[in-house]
Amino acid sequence: MVQVPDVPLAERMRPKKIAEIAGQAAAIGNLHHMLQSGMLPSIIFWGPPGVGKTTLAKVLAEESGRRFFALNAVSSGVKEVRETLEKAAKPHILDKGGKAIVFIDEIHRFNKGQQDSLLSAVEKGDCTLIGATTENPSFEVNPALLSRCQVLVLEALSADELRSVYHQALEKDPWLNNFEVKVLEDEALLALSGGDARKLLNYLEWTVATHQKEGKVSLSNALVQETIKQRVPRYDKGGEMHYDIISAFIKSVRGGAVNAALYWMARMIHGGEDPVFIARRLVILASEDIGLANPTALAVASAGFDAVRQIGMPEARIILAQVCVYLTSSPKSNASYLAMDQALDFVRNHADAPVPLHLRNAPTKLMKELGYGDAYLYPHNYPQHVVAQSYNPEGLKLPDFFVPGDSQREQEIQRWLEWRKKIDHPGEKET
Repeated sequence: MVQVPDVPLAERMRPKKIAEIAGQAAAIGNLHHMLQSGMLPSIIFWGPPGVGKTTLAKVLAEESGRRFFALNAVSSGVKEVRETLEKAAKPHILDKGGKAIVFIDEIHRFNKGQQDSLLSAVEKGDCTLIGATTENPSFEVNPALLSRCQVLVLEALSADELRSVYHQALEKDPWLNNFEVKVLEDEALLALSGGDARKLLNYLEWTVATHQKEGKVSLSNALVQETIKQRVPRYDKGGEMHYDIISAFIKSVRGGAVNAALYWMARMIHGGEDPVFIARRLVILASEDIGLANPTALAVASAGFDAVRQIGMPEARIILAQVCVYLTSSPKSNASYLAMDQALDFVRNHADAPVPLHLRNAPTKLMKELGYGDAYLYPHNYPQHVVAQSYNPEGLKLPDFFVPGDSQREQEIQRWLEWRKKIDHPGEKET
């Protein structure tokens, strides 16, 4: 029996050079440009677990010739952060490529005081900060700190990128080379990893260690599923099942399955998930999946979010349950969500259309002399507070971005849109 190494396969296979990192072409292209220019700004890597955030930070330190200090926001207090920043700020013979890098894993878990201490160091130029987060930094990172960092988005790895990762491991890892591993199927290995290279390599190592016989193992979907069922914890808020369970929860609420939604939410609460994280996802869903089919849903979800932050556990579970049941049983629509995306797509090709003069603001005398706002018709001066005038960019016909769904509320909006169109085009026949 060949002893399994103490260091996990994912750590043994961690890339040492930026060229060895799987996927992330856009982010790596930006980093190459930074390294070539010799200017490395403070950065926040935003993406799901296992896509290379920590690896990129270490590789950047190595390739730019900088000292590297690492902290985890879960276990580091203000005192440890301050001490690390002081060490990083002191000149050192090893600082050949510029300021030292201070890497903060899970930076979104730092409180305001801890983030303020980072802000001071970044403003003074004492170090280059690199943060890693699985949560949207716009919500979780101090705006002043965020404004001083470049945010690079990292994506979950594709099937081909994951295949490259496990083939590299089978080829190069000394421990795996003790076995004859025959890959019969890899669909389960790829699907269950969810684009996370760390999970992928963990599952591969577990399967080989558990099922190899006489130095051989035939990797099949059934074998991988059996291994993972035995080894994966019930819930790991730090990564392993975090994204799978929240995905099942959101899809259950979206699909109107009340019991399933409560079950998945209970799994998260039982596993110690941050209730604010659950409440935030419900606020997003209230707009993305319910929208104007029931505008009150966003108000309920927002009130629940505020209440959860104020109350905390264990009572927050009651608030979450109320919001969950309300949103799950609400009529659904993604019309507003689709309308915004279509408008953004349109703007990418028509981003330079000038604002018509009658719609422009006229804060100065010169602007008034140039006719800014002159021909604007104030709707409140007209019957029903509506008047025929163009609000489009000059010479640009806008498509109907918003297409109401079949809910009662949206059908009321549809009738209003049709009435409103007749005001602008009184002689136009309906098609």
